[in-house]
Amino acid sequence: MIRLSLVIPTYNRAEQIITTLESVVKQRYDASQWECIIVDNNSKDDTRQRVESFMAEHKGLNLRYAFEPKQGLSHARNCGIALCRGEIIAFVDDDETIVDDFVRRYVKLFDSYPQAMAAGGRIIAQYQSGRPRWMSHYVELPIANPLDYGDFVRTFPRGKHPGGGNMAVRREVFERIGLFDTELGRTGNKLIGGEECDLFRRMSDNKMAVYYEPNAAIYHRIPQEKLTEEYTTRLYHSTGVSQRMRAINDGRLFRAYIAEVAKWGATLLLCLIHRPAQSRYLLKMRRNISKGLFKG
Repeated sequence: MIRLSLVIPTYNRAEQIITTLESVVKQRYDASQWECIIVDNNSKDDTRQRVESFMAEHKGLNLRYAFEPKQGLSHARNCGIALCRGEIIAFVDDDETIVDDFVRRYVKLFDSYPQAMAAGGRIIAQYQSGRPRWMSHYVELPIANPLDYGDFVRTFPRGKHPGGGNMAVRREVFERIGLFDTELGRTGNKLIGGEECDLFRRMSDNKMAVYYEPNAAIYHRIPQEKLTEEYTTRLYHSTGVSQRMRAINDGRLFRAYIAEVAKWGATLLLCLIHRPAQSRYLLKMRRNISKGLFKG
């Protein structure tokens, strides 16, 4: 019986996905009770060959390759959901390393808390070239999405939810409220996000409990190319665009505008207590998010 299905979408990251899979196969849990589905989202590199070669080296595990031709992270995740056999479906990204107790911790949480409909774990940023001096907590959030609510199991704080790169959901949630919105989420090299925010908003509307499991942790590998001026500018603008799209869908665009104005006030106050380099990036982040939110 498959208790948990792990879905890992990947796009043009053949080397990265193998690094992730090397952590997956180290799981300390009965191999007959979990599976991993690697969803190739129309990659143009040698992802398929490398994944299939890796699978051949680990025939004792339930590793499966799937191809999703429709470009987009939400399409890939929905493909994985359709193929899963587990009652719990966990999601990680292809640039992450999971701890060897990852599967066991999530299964135990859902067994211990039958009211939990979804869960998320700790996300630890791992800067491959070192954490830059201009980095502050606020500008780091869109880049690495670090998450830590302490050392104990608890429900997520009000208004917060798991990160898209480390979340687990009961299958029945998707049967009740639908799949990931394919209008949202990364598509190829486009950095639009927000699909998990939309999912957890729908869960909240349906009063579904979401729990935090600190020991189901992942390490998010951040390469130097994600710290460049060009990449962060695109990322922050795309963050604003995705906020605009979700606000329009939810009928709360005006409220999103008001909230952004308030965030400008908070940003200016933060600039007074941060180093000049950090303040510059705080202003850059806010400016580009605003452009995406107000102008699309």
